[in-house]
Formats: sequence, structure tokens, C-alpha cells
Amino acid sequence: MTRTTSVTFERHPSGYRHWKLTTDGDVAWLELDVDADAGLVPGYELKLNSYDLGVDIELYDATQRLRFEHPEVRVVIVTSAKDNVFCAGANIRMLASSSHEWKVNFCKFTNETRNAMEDATAHSGQIYVAAVNGTCAGGGYEIALACEKILLVDDNSSTVALPEVPLLGVLPGTGGLTRVVDKRGVRRDLADVFATRPDGVKGRTAVDWRLVDELVPRQGFREAVLARAKEFARTSERLDGEGVELKPLKHRYVDIARSGSEATITVKGPEDDDGWLLDVTRELDDAILRLRTNEPELGTWVLRTEGDPAKVLEHERAVFDAKDCLSNEIVHYFKRTLKRLDVTSRSLIALIEPGSCYAGLLLELALAADRQYILDGPPIDDEDSEERAAITLSEANFGRFPMGNGLTRLESRFFGDPDHVPRLAEVCGKALSPAEVNGLGLVTDAPDDLDWEDEIRIALEGRASLSPDALTGMEANHRFVGPETLESKIFGRLAAWQNWIFTRPNASGPEGALRRYGTGQKAVFDRKRV
Repeated sequence: MTRTTSVTFERHPSGYRHWKLTTDGDVAWLELDVDADAGLVPGYELKLNSYDLGVDIELYDATQRLRFEHPEVRVVIVTSAKDNVFCAGANIRMLASSSHEWKVNFCKFTNETRNAMEDATAHSGQIYVAAVNGTCAGGGYEIALACEKILLVDDNSSTVALPEVPLLGVLPGTGGLTRVVDKRGVRRDLADVFATRPDGVKGRTAVDWRLVDELVPRQGFREAVLARAKEFARTSERLDGEGVELKPLKHRYVDIARSGSEATITVKGPEDDDGWLLDVTRELDDAILRLRTNEPELGTWVLRTEGDPAKVLEHERAVFDAKDCLSNEIVHYFKRTLKRLDVTSRSLIALIEPGSCYAGLLLELALAADRQYILDGPPIDDEDSEERAAITLSEANFGRFPMGNGLTRLESRFFGDPDHVPRLAEVCGKALSPAEVNGLGLVTDAPDDLDWEDEIRIALEGRASLSPDALTGMEANHRFVGPETLESKIFGRLAAWQNWIFTRPNASGPEGALRRYGTGQKAVFDRKRV
């Protein structure tokens, strides 16, 4: 598979090629109708409502617009616009012809989008319902699993299935294996049978095994689904309020500079713009996605901020106090963007300098980094200045933006010292000097102005000399301490195994199952298990 242009992530429903989004009062219909000839990259056809990254980018856009532009929508029905097929999952030809890093990024993004659907139900009262109106396999069933309810057409033929292991020699890696047992509570031996059957399960058995919630007759299917959606809508706790249109990005608050193997991401604080937090979050989200997908060779991301810390805290307080639908969506969007940073396989280094605004919610960027350095002295280019670097903790750092492991970034940082975080709460709201933040363990080091440039250069050059693969594994282990959740399990265990399997000859070799699928030839396996 060849890719000649950079991937972009901005979409609008008027330009969708694969989804149809319609709203009617408190219910929205999100219908998958894949254009087989509109793959993101040449070389494969998206048959049977199968998907690639381009299909999923539209799905992500739709979920975002439903949350921000449609506060009236309480139930989202995910279904197919094609007859007799809901979704065949990730396109096999695309997977077989993709590079390893493309497959990994594709799986990571699709996992994040499925998590965002669940986040909408959990925190926005926007209940996702899968109306499975035909064959539903692999990644198609994983879309359904991300929904709160699964309704399956009862027509004696439609099935749900996870056929990746028996047919392709890979895993249902977009949360499928995890959600079957952890979310839906399918008994593990039945889950084992289910995930090794290429033909799937239908009808009453699917309900009895807890793979779906209800059966709906084919005749009158759409009307019956809508009636159930109306019932679910009455249980929604979605907040009232005005929506806001997600207009094209203007890229005012996030700059990206590139040098060698590094990208420097500078996040600017608010001026007098009431919409700053939504705008900066959208720009940061877009920057992470574009860098991650298009520039994998930039292995170190240096994080910087610029602005007035007091204005950051003022803006943060205004959003937290609003307690309406829009402010709720902004807070959870910033949370999801931080989580995207947490699972990004890049070395993250935060630089805290005079003129930076690491306060409250922007301090979470530094806490997400693998290392933090604060300059203990005047600005490097103005030694006579009295300006000094500082950071300020706020309510935002004590539970508003949990990581995928369910802990705050402070709790993760001081996991072995549970008394430390309560002590930090005592200095909440105070601008902390370099010496204070160093003493409190909030930074890795606090070089003075004489050593700053050399210390940072040595740290970055040292990072660039190490194995990227080893760094990815090391950082992911250090970032996610403590308890395991469905979310951390998907990224930390299921995705890690899938990535390994993707490189193995049993799947991706010339005689592997992924390569030979559809050729009529049987895969040849190396039978040793390790």
C-alpha cells in the first residue's frame, strides 16, 4: 500500500463518503454506507461495509459533532444503510498491504474512537445503540460492542462474530476480546468458543450468551428500533444547554516546530477569547493525530506553553462553574485529548520556562510528559529580567481529567507515596517557584540559567540515541501504574499483543493467514508457542 499525501483529520457531514448522519429530535441515526471505491489509500476495495482509517475518521467527526452541535440528541442509533450486512470490520486487503506502523496507528485511532463513544454514554448522557440489521463481523461487532445496547435482527441468518483468530491469525484488536468478557460479562469458556468460530452466533444463542441484548424481527425493524431508542432517551441524563458549531480549525493556539528527530509543540494560553479551551483542545487533538500518523520519525515531542497563568485559571474556573451541556463537553474533550497524549508512542519532554503558563488544566500537559524541566533563573535571552518560571496547581489536577487507569496524573506520579497528593492540595492555587516544585517532586530537574541549554540539549540528544522500540515499551509501562481498567487493558494488553502478532510470520508472513485470506490457500503456521 502506498500513501502519497498526508492524512488530515478534519471532516464535515456534507463531505462524508461513508456515513449518513441525521437527527430527529432526541434521536440521531448514524448509518454506515461505505463507498467501496473511496478508500483512503489506493490498492483495496471497501467491500461489505468494511472500513479503513478514512471511514473511521468520519465516524470520529460524527461522534464529536453529535456531542457539541446536538445537545438535544440523547440516543444515537448506529446501523447499516446496506441490506443484509451491518459491517464486515476492518478491511482485510488494507491490513494485509499496510506497513506495521500504519496498522498500529489505525488500531490505536479506532480504539480511541470506540472509547469516545462509550465516554459519550457515560459522561454526556448520549446513549449509543447498535441496531445490527445484518451480518456483523470482526471490527463491525467491535463497533456494536462500543455501544451501550446491541439489538440484533432476528432473521435466522444474521450473526455476530469475531472471526479474526480462526480466519486471519490475528486478534479482534479494537477492544473486542476485552469488551466481550469485561464489559458484557460473557462467560470465558463461551467467549473462547465464540472467538474461535468463524461463522459466529445468531438469534437466541447470541442473547443467551450475552453477546447481544435483544432480538428484533426483520419486519418493522427500523420502527421497533426507534421505539426502543425513545424509551432509552427517557433514561438519559444529558444536560440542557446550547450547542456550538465545530467550524474549520484556524490553528491559532498550537504551533508545531520541527528540528531533527524532535517536534516542539507550543500551546498558547487564552487572551480574551471565551472559546479558548474548546479551540485549543481541537487544535491540540488535531496536532497529535497528524504528527502521530504522518511523522512517525519525530520520536521526541517537546511540550511548551506560552501565556498568562492567571488567565488560564480564570478561563478554567468559568468552564467548570458553567455546569451546562457545552461546558461539560469541553471538559470531557480536553480529558480525551490528554488520554490521546498518554497513549502516544513518543517521548514527551515538558519545558517550563519564564513566560510559560503551566497552571491548572495546562499543567496536565506537563504531568503527562515523561520528564519535566523547569528553568531556575531569568529567561535565557534576557538575563536582567525579573520574570521567573512557575507552575500552579488547581482543582483541575485533582480528579477532573483522569487517565485511562482511572487515576489522576498526580496519583500516577506519586503512586508509591499516597500521602503526597493530599499534601499537594495544600498548595493549590499558589504559584510555585522552581525550587518549590523541585522540592515537591513535580519536575525532573530545575537547571539554572547557566546550565539550562546544555542540560536540555544533553537530555534530548540522549533520548534520540536510544532505541525507539525500547523507549515505547518503557514509557508505556511507566505512564500507566496501578490498577487495570477496561481502557488500560485495551491499550496496554490487547493492543500490545496485537502489535506483536502483526509482525509475526503466522499472520503477516508470505504464508501467513492474513496474507493468504481469500486466496484459497491454507496458512502455514510455525507451531512453536512463545
